Amino acid sequence: MNVFFHELRAYRKTTIIWTLSLVGVMALFMSMFPTIAKDIEEYKKVLSGFPDAVKQALGLQVETFGSVLGFYSYVFVYISLCGAIQAMNFGTAIVSKEVREKTADFLLTKPITRKTILTSKILAAFTSILFTSIVYIATSWLMVAIVATDEFSSRAFLLISISLFLLQVIFLAIGILFSVCLPKIKSVLSVSLGTVFGFFIIGMLSSSSGDEYKRYLSPFQYFDSYYMIEHTSYEGSFLAVGLGIVLLAFIASYVRFVKKDIHSV
Repeated sequence: MNVFFHELRAYRKTTIIWTLSLVGVMALFMSMFPTIAKDIEEYKKVLSGFPDAVKQALGLQVETFGSVLGFYSYVFVYISLCGAIQAMNFGTAIVSKEVREKTADFLLTKPITRKTILTSKILAAFTSILFTSIVYIATSWLMVAIVATDEFSSRAFLLISISLFLLQVIFLAIGILFSVCLPKIKSVLSVSLGTVFGFFIIGMLSSSSGDEYKRYLSPFQYFDSYYMIEHTSYEGSFLAVGLGIVLLAFIASYVRFVKKDIHSV
């Protein structure tokens, strides 16, 4: 438990900054909605001139853009991008920071197993992103309720917002796997940004191509906000693939960490 609380304290400042940033970006965009809704026909004319591939890549649906959930779905594309970077940062730093800061051998001399160390670190990171998601969902619910000019489905809103946490868990698992498997990560941020933006671009390309199977290549495509609005549920196949990625990444991380050679200072 000492490792858990130590890691939680280490993540505290970063978690608060990321949480406030996500809430701030969401509030800024949603505050524009009443103005956009007032002149929605003009906006639709402009958006209709965009090529279909561009609209799909940007997550734009002209038909629903004037509704509060439709606009929120568009904003959420970029909220999820920021959330993924946060989770990937936490995951990538879990083990790599011990190697980089030359504290790994000191930590491993403590009378606790490697599995316990990794579990405590994972739980601390998991708790941090859970805190971010809870605060984000609560504030976004309040903001959407304030600016809404039409009735909206509470269930659809919650499904969209909760998908931020689900996406973060996937990228946290990928980051942990990188942290354990890569020999030495000099810059966590460069690895995190490169990975997240890589998947984001793949997601944009797969979305613009219209090929359903290509959506499996990017976690950003596993949670389609417009599908949630229409069906008030997640897509089961993509949810299963996401869960599979998380389980495989965690299992591989434990197997690798237990056997990994940690060089002393």
